[in-house]
Amino acid sequence: MEATLRIVARDGVSGVSHRTVAREAGLPATAAAYHFQGIEDLLTAALTRCMDEDAERMRVLAAETGGDGLRKFAVLMAEVVTAPGHLLAEYELYLLAAREPKLRESTDRWLAALAGFARRHTDDPVRVEMLVGLVDGLLLQGLLRDDPPTAERFEAILRTALGS
Repeated sequence: MEATLRIVARDGVSGVSHRTVAREAGLPATAAAYHFQGIEDLLTAALTRCMDEDAERMRVLAAETGGDGLRKFAVLMAEVVTAPGHLLAEYELYLLAAREPKLRESTDRWLAALAGFARRHTDDPVRVEMLVGLVDGLLLQGLLRDDPPTAERFEAILRTALGS
């Protein structure tokens, strides 16, 4: 999976083949094909893993008590935009899910976890929906900037959006 994500981050989805993944992982050329029948299966597994890991991180942050979750989420956002390899791969795979409805189950779990996090900070359904869309926009814009936002900036934006 990590080899697949590195290739997607570096070369995009079109750079993924059984051979390139095996080479990236330092395995025999047949290794990826042995475990994944087709490239779509490999990409689905990678997307599922990314989104499930992100969803679990959000559930952990939402479960925290003491109001520190927003700050921790802002720090996490700042970290991922300053080391964007994994995030680039996630958005490549995210866009693939936009084209392939059967891949949306894992992205739906991520969005639901993000909404759950937002509901810990507001009971306004409009603010919850706004935060879910805002996070993706902020992360994508962070990828496009030479000087991405700091954790402090992300936290200020999140607090303003949630009205806290």
